[in-house]
Amino acid sequence: MALSQVGSVGLPPGRDSSFDHGDVHLASGRIFVAHTAQGTVEVIDGEGLRHVATVPGCPEASGMLCLQDEGIVFAAARAGGRVLVVDANSLAVAGEIVTGPRPNGLAWNSRAGTLLVADVEDFRARLHRIDGTAAGDVALPGRPRWCVYEAEADRFLVNVRDPACVAVVAGDPPRVVERWPVSSAGPHGLDIDPVGGRAFVACDGGAVSVLDLGTGREVSSIDIAGPPDAIWFNLERRLLYVAIGRPGVVDVIDTAAMGRSEQIATEEGAHTTAFDRVRQRLAVFLPRSCRAAVYQEA
Repeated sequence: MALSQVGSVGLPPGRDSSFDHGDVHLASGRIFVAHTAQGTVEVIDGEGLRHVATVPGCPEASGMLCLQDEGIVFAAARAGGRVLVVDANSLAVAGEIVTGPRPNGLAWNSRAGTLLVADVEDFRARLHRIDGTAAGDVALPGRPRWCVYEAEADRFLVNVRDPACVAVVAGDPPRVVERWPVSSAGPHGLDIDPVGGRAFVACDGGAVSVLDLGTGREVSSIDIAGPPDAIWFNLERRLLYVAIGRPGVVDVIDTAAMGRSEQIATEEGAHTTAFDRVRQRLAVFLPRSCRAAVYQEA
């Protein structure tokens, strides 16, 4: 198994380029990425490998989340105190959700129909419904990073930079029910293995901490090339993709052997990716050349 580059997609250039989170609408293969420097969401045809649209009005675009069944894309406008609700097919902005001052991390509870929005200014997690109505909020133990919803246990997991931990948030009303300590500094990227019962926490300290979802205990730690950002778990191949902006690589972790199986050189500053599990493609967003490099699993 190995990643090979299948193409490159140029994105609209601006005075400055920087990208944050990306995600994929699996039915269409469209890739959505937050173009932070330009305050837009860029949309890529992941099959045809071309740029198809720019969605404006997302100042300091950050968190990105595709709801597969609902055909909706959430895009956090970190400088606007709101989350855009974008139709994944028409690409029209269907609405806005007013949140706290600087929304960033996003996670969706499909069972309850609520969106968790983690705020990096007031350190709170807020729950909202698609129509924008509030469903409660809770104080977090520190500055949040990325977050996910764990369907099996019906709870949210939120990375907290300091103190280094994962905050476990139960809903209705939202409350922090546990804190799972992380041994490496600065938990950032987060994804889960629902079959293996593990959470992968990529940390600024240069390691991926592996936590048991049943107990919250750290069961392993894997060294990586530097401070990471977004990560994706490929359940079919048991691989974890960890984007690292400096020196500009993607570390591919074999989660069965618990070690790095491959390292892909990308570009300085390329710290975020989007993974299409249906097509087995990984898009890496390159800020210096303002493009997306697309890789295919063999």
